[in-house]
Amino acid sequence: MIEQKGILQFQDKPVSVFGMDLKSGNPAPEFRAVNLNWEEISALETTHGKVRIIASLPSLDTSVCDLETRRFNQEAANLGSEIAIIMISADLPFAQARWCGATGVNRLLLLSDHKNMDFGQKYACQIIEARILRRAVFVVDQQEILRYADYMSSLGNQPNYQAVLHEARSLLDKK
Repeated sequence: MIEQKGILQFQDKPVSVFGMDLKSGNPAPEFRAVNLNWEEISALETTHGKVRIIASLPSLDTSVCDLETRRFNQEAANLGSEIAIIMISADLPFAQARWCGATGVNRLLLLSDHKNMDFGQKYACQIIEARILRRAVFVVDQQEILRYADYMSSLGNQPNYQAVLHEARSLLDKK
C-alpha cells in the first residue's frame, strides 16, 4: 500500500497516511464500517440514490470534530431527504452513541472505522501512527462518483461548509 509520509502533524510529530488522496470525477470507493448498533454496513449501498456528504473525523471527543459534527447535523435539517450526511471516525460505536445522546445529534449517519479501517485506507484518511482518521470531506453523487474531495491541511482545520453544501445541492439540480 502506498503511504504519504509526513504530510500532517499529530502531537507535533510528522505522520503518514495510507493511500493517495482521491480526486473529484473518479468513482467513489464503497467502504464497510460499523453503525451505532455495531452492525457492519456498506455505506454507499445503504445510502444509494442519494447525494452523500462524507466527513472524516479524528475523534468526536475533540473540540473541532464536535463543532463540525454539530454543524453538519444543523445543516441536515435544511437539506431534505435526498442528501445523506455520513460522519465517520475511528471512535468505537458506543462512544459515538454516547456522544450523540449527550449532544442531541440525530440527523446524521455516524459510522465507526475502528474495526477494519476500510474507509481510512480507501479514502487516504488513515493516519498510520495513531490509527485515527484525518479530517477530510467528500461529496458523492447518486451514481457513486466523487464530485468533491477536500483534505484539511491540519487536523484542527474545519472544512469549507459553504463549498461542500453548495456542491451537494448543485447535484440535486442536475437530476
